[in-house]
Amino acid sequence: MSALGTGAKALLVGTGALAATGAGAFAWGSLLERRMFTLREASVPVLAPGSAPIRVLHISDLHLAPWQKDKQEWVRGLAALKPDLVVDTGDNLGHTDAFDALAYTLEPFAGIPGIFVNGSNDFWGPQLKNPFRYFGGPSLLKAAPQNRLDTDRLHGIFANLGWNDINNAAESLDINGTHLEVFGVDDPHIGRDRLDLITRAVDDLRGEDPLGDETWPDSAEHRKPRPTVTIGVAHAPYRRVLTSFVNHGAQLILAGHTHGGQVCVPGFGALVTNCDIPRSQVKGLSLWGSGLRSAYLNVSAGLGTSIYAPVRFACPPEATLLTLTASA
Repeated sequence: MSALGTGAKALLVGTGALAATGAGAFAWGSLLERRMFTLREASVPVLAPGSAPIRVLHISDLHLAPWQKDKQEWVRGLAALKPDLVVDTGDNLGHTDAFDALAYTLEPFAGIPGIFVNGSNDFWGPQLKNPFRYFGGPSLLKAAPQNRLDTDRLHGIFANLGWNDINNAAESLDINGTHLEVFGVDDPHIGRDRLDLITRAVDDLRGEDPLGDETWPDSAEHRKPRPTVTIGVAHAPYRRVLTSFVNHGAQLILAGHTHGGQVCVPGFGALVTNCDIPRSQVKGLSLWGSGLRSAYLNVSAGLGTSIYAPVRFACPPEATLLTLTASA
């Protein structure tokens, strides 16, 4: 009898300790870590030999709400890094009334070249979901939500900054003596990517007259090879998109969406990815290959969470400063 009582006491103690540990982890993730904004830096050797470096600021998954003043000020402060290019990979809005807050947050980047693609939360406001559903696969929409956002107003904020919309489109930029080809897709997570349009967009881009000279086919200047880097951009890093980007010549791919897993286990990593990317590539810089080709892939863990799931654990919010350097 006494042995049974001892065992019962041990079970109660163990259960209590486990509950306390869980409560402590939740408190850490919800009250502290989700506000521990971090700048991750990495070098990417994709430029031609002798090229000047290009500093690329990658921002993703802000999920901004009007009351998140600390996040707004932290992002504004990133302008002091003096990036040469800003890449925004979507899910900017975390509340239906966040437009003014977003405009304020991004105001210091006006005049800095930028490109952007949409995430699903640039079309729809946040929704209450069962977090355990993510273990069954990507959180696809079962039906159109009711809280439609004003995406045109969002794009107007970006237009005022001078940023280029590359949703299922391509653009070219010249930065620090390097010609950049950039192309992107609308959010693959909700099936808005049009990979069939990328081939034409890239072909049209490469067929443009780089000198604005109608006689360019006969121009000796045009025939000089230009140092060029090709960049692909998407919100959600689905395999089909990454492979298509590599096949279209991308040397660097930027994406977000995964939140780095958002809740991770130390020593194990992300539990879910919310798409079909391997867990080992859910965040950070890695390589993505297709046949004999490969590209550097940077997946941002993002800066926010849904207001209905305000917790991060072993996965702090981040922006990324990528320095493109000359290859060996």
